[in-house]
Amino acid sequence: MSSTPNPESDVDQLEAAADQAIAACGGDAREAVKALIVANQFLGTDLEKLRAAVSIGYARGKLVQASNTLPRDRKDWYD
Repeated sequence: MSSTPNPESDVDQLEAAADQAIAACGGDAREAVKALIVANQFLGTDLEKLRAAVSIGYARGKLVQASNTLPRDRKDWYD
């Protein structure tokens, strides 16, 4: 197997997923879009909870939002 992505396969998979989402909503594309928006918001909320639970040291500064909450001057560490 090649490690390069197959664009045709990706497009086919995306089309199949879109068809499944519409079929799950009774063929109504508008309802499928609303359901996907709700699912995306749920995943975003879940991601924020996970980011908050991960320590900054473990993430090695990759979670910029979390690292901005700490004060820059930590002189009290050296007392």
